[in-house]
Amino acid sequence: MASTEFGRTVRQWRDRVSPEAAGLSAAGHRRAAGLRREELALLAGISVDYVTRLEQGRAANPSEQVVEALGRALRVSAAEREHLFHIAGLVPPGRGTVPAHLTPSVQRLLDRLTATPVAVSDASYTLLVANPLYTALMGHFQGNERNAVWRTFLGTGNHRVRHTPQSLSAHEAAQVAGLRETVRRYPADRRLRRLIAELRANSARFAELWDSGVVGRHEASRKTVDHPQVGPLTLDCDILRVAGNDLRIVVYTAEPDTEDAERLALLAVLGTQTLVE
Repeated sequence: MASTEFGRTVRQWRDRVSPEAAGLSAAGHRRAAGLRREELALLAGISVDYVTRLEQGRAANPSEQVVEALGRALRVSAAEREHLFHIAGLVPPGRGTVPAHLTPSVQRLLDRLTATPVAVSDASYTLLVANPLYTALMGHFQGNERNAVWRTFLGTGNHRVRHTPQSLSAHEAAQVAGLRETVRRYPADRRLRRLIAELRANSARFAELWDSGVVGRHEASRKTVDHPQVGPLTLDCDILRVAGNDLRIVVYTAEPDTEDAERLALLAVLGTQTLVE
């Protein structure tokens, strides 16, 4: 079956992005300089099969989330992002909706912090992109699990970050308060309102906090991550805000010359080996 314009565009644009530019290893024989389908799928958080079907025209009407994720993985400009939405038959998100476009400056920041776990989320706490070391540290999130609030209140509970009852309560309150502030800033975002409706309907704890009007905010903190390969790591977690785009950059660092720093360095090696395989 002939590919659609959307599929052809995705296929052509992934040839423009080298694995090194996307923070991936280029080890082994490669027929092309650009991204492989499995690499694009990994970066966009979707299945390889779905990328294949999109490129071959066997999948139509990709969702807004899929188009946004592919655009980020392909490092498109603002104009190219708008074009990608149009050829997918969608209207690009406008004012009043949560921004999800990574600016070139944020992407360059991610490119340079290869030895530091870094991730970028939007104002609704949905993970947009993470570098390989962050994924090696925290695990690979897909579907609803990409939203940190959903993971906290409706997830499986298989989290690597260790919480005390007090720290968990503060964490929950800060997330609910942050989500409430996001609704105030982006009243037209239907996806955000669907998320809140689902959380209120299925989590008594979320509904309690939401209805109480709880306030709070995320501050810099120290977190212990129980990692299945290298053991526990106690790291500083800082959340940086991107002015004008409302993105959250989450950065984990270890104190120099500590066992935590050694374990993080080991994880960088193990994570890279896993990615190459």
